[in-house]
This record gives sequence, structure tokens and C-alpha cells, in this order.
Amino acid sequence: MVSIPVTTISSSEGRRPIPLIGLGTASSTEVGNDVKTAVIEAIKVGYRHFDTAALYGSEKPLGEAIKEALSLGLIKSRDELFITTKLWGDSTEGHLVLPAINKSLENLGLEYVDLYLIHWPLKINQDELKIPIPKECIAAINIKEVWEGMEKCQNLGLTKSIGVSNFYPKLIEEILSFAKIPPAVNQVEMNPLWQQKKLNEFCKKNDILITGYSPLGATGSKWGHNRVMECDVLQDIAKSRGKTIAQISLRWMYEQGVSFVVKSFNTERMKQNLDIFDWSLTEEELNKISQIPQQKHIYITGALVKEANDVITEIDAGLAFQ
Repeated sequence: MVSIPVTTISSSEGRRPIPLIGLGTASSTEVGNDVKTAVIEAIKVGYRHFDTAALYGSEKPLGEAIKEALSLGLIKSRDELFITTKLWGDSTEGHLVLPAINKSLENLGLEYVDLYLIHWPLKINQDELKIPIPKECIAAINIKEVWEGMEKCQNLGLTKSIGVSNFYPKLIEEILSFAKIPPAVNQVEMNPLWQQKKLNEFCKKNDILITGYSPLGATGSKWGHNRVMECDVLQDIAKSRGKTIAQISLRWMYEQGVSFVVKSFNTERMKQNLDIFDWSLTEEELNKISQIPQQKHIYITGALVKEANDVITEIDAGLAFQ
């Protein structure tokens, strides 16, 4: 079993470890038993960080997997795992944050999560989720009220740390101007084809850890793309090193000083994705990767949202902060 390196983030207990690689459970196809089985297999091979969200529909099977892992003796206590979940846009109002995390905890069967994130800096006004989301259902949020709700979740011990996802520097700076508890993490799209250099520098300066999602482009998902796996530069490096393209991409992520979540329910690929810690990329290889043309793939303007409006345009301008 691979031992995954950790870094630390601010928490209600001071500095708390977070495994640098985690397993994501967002999927357009797998739910229920597929998620549960995958999580149990992931625990067996060494994963200890699991990422879910209210939106994904995977909180319940993740919770079931944790319960089964405990009963099987795969882990000795829930404290061995790092669990991240997220506040969806239908609850991004100050008074709705606490009920939302309590619902997530009920789904997970847990007393607390390790990290609770605001999923998007948006208010989604829909009685029932419909994708793509019509622009008339999207509004800006009152970030001060929402963040105060997030701080309450941490102060009550419902989460050890709080953070954001898909946030841009201007809005993070606004949070920092009034926050009693600053964000510990900003989870964003990041991979060799969307390297987030300036955003990573900004977050490091403010002691905020970047967690990269779609490090391989989320291949096979309706949210994702194949550009990472089809990149000639990455293919050439992988061939010369005797590694997979995924391993080259994940090693590059690791060397950027960020954490990241991968999404593969295939046990062999889970193992391959962990085989990145006992070797490194050369300066020449890093230089080649740094010169790859950049292109973001944020699904808020693609499959998730039908049309852009002023709110989305502002967010995309921030997310394009390279």
C-alpha cells in the first residue's frame, strides 16, 4: 500500500494534514454501489482523501463505503480519512449553509467533515436541478453572509476546515477583508493545459492551498475533455520515461506544490495514479510542459450553464486569471 505525502491546512485544530492526492467521486454515470465499491478499493490501495459534494449524489455511497471499511478493518477509525464535501448553489445564502452541511453529514453518516467548500460563487435558483442551468436561474451571492455561515459550521465542529471552489482572486480578497477564519483551500480546475500559475502564486501568498480537479481533463465525463491525454508534449515525455500520460500529468501537479483529486474507479489505474512519488520530472521536461498552450475548460460556461450573463462573465474573467 502506497503512503501518500501530506501537507497541512488551517483548521479548528491549528494545522491539520491533508493527503496531497485524493479520489474524486463526481461522475455523470457511476452512482450507488459503483461509488461504494470504488471507494473501498481505493482505501485498500492507499487513498485516504475522498472528495464529494451535495451536487454529485455520491455522499451516501461514500458514507456507506466508510462504514464498510471500518467493519472490514481496512481502517481503524474514521479519523484516518480526510473527507471533503461542498455547499451547492441552492444553499448559498447565510441562513441555508448550516442546514446544508447537516444534510451532507446525514448523507455521509458522519459527525464532521474535514473540509467544507463553497462549490461555486453563485446562487442557483432552481426547485429541481436542470442541466444546462438557464441563465435566469443564476444570481450573485452575498459572500459575507455565506462565509459567516461557513465559519459557523467550523466553529460548531461540523467541519475541521472551510474553503472555496472555483473562486478568483478578487472574491477571495473580499473574503479575506472580513473573514474571522480565512479560506484554507481553493479547489479549481488545474492540469498541464490549464496551469493556473498566477492563481497558485496568489493562493500560496495568502496561505491557501490549491486543490486541482480534472488533473487529467476528466476524460470520459460529459464535464471533461481529452486534451490532456492527447497532448503531444505529454505523450512524448511519457514515452521517453516509460510512464503513463496520467503519471506525467500528476507528477507535474505534485511538483507545483498543490493537492489534487483524481477520478478513476478502475483499481489498476488507481494504483498507477499513486505511482508518482519516487521519481521526478527533469528541468527540461518541466520547461516543455510550461510552454504548452493554455486553455481552460470550466463547465460553468459549458454543459452546466446554458448562456453567459454578467455574473458568469465576471466569474470567468476571474477564473481566467493565469
